[in-house]
Amino acid sequence: MARLLMIEDDARLAGMVADYLAAAGFAVDHLPDATRGLDALAVPPQALPDLVILDLMLPDLDGLEVCRRLRALPGAAGRVPVLMLTAKGDPMDRIIGLEVGADDYLPKPFEPRELLARIRAILRRRHAPSAGADVDPQAGEPPLRFGSLEIDRAGRRVTVGGQSASLTAYQFDLLLALAGRAGRVLTRDQIMEAVRGRELEAFDRSIDVHMGRIRAAIEVDPKNPRRILTVRGVGYVFAREQD
Repeated sequence: MARLLMIEDDARLAGMVADYLAAAGFAVDHLPDATRGLDALAVPPQALPDLVILDLMLPDLDGLEVCRRLRALPGAAGRVPVLMLTAKGDPMDRIIGLEVGADDYLPKPFEPRELLARIRAILRRRHAPSAGADVDPQAGEPPLRFGSLEIDRAGRRVTVGGQSASLTAYQFDLLLALAGRAGRVLTRDQIMEAVRGRELEAFDRSIDVHMGRIRAAIEVDPKNPRRILTVRGVGYVFAREQD
């Protein structure tokens, strides 16, 4: 049974969501503020939740800062998927949420069925090691290597020059979708379809935001990328160049 942690100061909403998700087969823990939420994530890997549902407006710290601090935690804690909830529905707020490391963003009010669908999509991506890789299944285990960049598909880890690169589960799958098709130009629709999230991505800009985060993690100079190149008016291509 997947364990979810909901950090939400609205006790009534949290109770309704917890009941709905419990009926769908999830175990839900609820904490009402950021401080206790972050404390609950500073635990050994085996005690971490499978996903965090994070409210943007919390009494002691806003959700964006919580997400920043979570992503700064070492090891598995920093890679726990985050679904951000907020009453702010402006696209720019959604972009900021993605930029600080959220895997997805759902504005309030929301339909419980949509929340459930997004949770399942995030967890499906997280537990699908070969998601997005256009390679022979028999060759799916060895890491992909491009010079100093190594993508460990089985372990879902990315290293650059031996140093771990911090990516969310969704960003890992986006990188894998591109690297598994190195040299091939992919449209945004093709990328979203490859990571099995097309039906839940409401706007193309989200892909661009995630690509910026990936570049920041793997490129020597993210403003002048050599790995992930933009093909204006089309999409992206992962360059085969070695370094």
